Amino acid sequence: MFAIPEQFSNATKANFESQFALFSSLTNKAFEGVEKFVDLNITAAKASLEESSVATKQLLAAKDPQEFFTLTAAQAQPVAEKAIAYGRHLASIASGTGAEFSKAAESQIAETNRKVISLVDEVSKNAPAGSESAVALFKSALNNANAGYEQFTKSAKAAAETFEANVNAAVNQFTAAAANGAKKQ
Repeated sequence: MFAIPEQFSNATKANFESQFALFSSLTNKAFEGVEKFVDLNITAAKASLEESSVATKQLLAAKDPQEFFTLTAAQAQPVAEKAIAYGRHLASIASGTGAEFSKAAESQIAETNRKVISLVDEVSKNAPAGSESAVALFKSALNNANAGYEQFTKSAKAAAETFEANVNAAVNQFTAAAANGAKKQ
């Protein structure tokens, strides 16, 4: 007869466990993203060091100013291309990590909503007579909150897609400008 406090206690415990699982998942995704970012930077730093060493040797071996400037101009295109590739890879890591965050959060929120609705349904079965309107009001508020969350999620996804499209457009424009600059030399 007095199962309602026990139901709330079990629901609170389940909610706490769900939140802990969500935070653990998000923390793991964040560390994976940071790890990819660090790997990218270490690889880029190693490549940059090797390439700058070779370029410096070539420049120091130049016999006259014309050869020096020709070598300098020839190195500009590959450097620009590598910077573009780095930017794309960085954007890919950020986009992938953001998508993983969204995916983890969405699944956890859906599971939490399912549990809350189940609890409300179970509690409403044992609710005293005359409380139907309060239960209906709570369910309505829960549905409105879910609808608001879904709209927020759609807006956030659209913003992320727009950002990614803008980054890709900027990179493509920079690539075209670098290619045109190289052709003019």
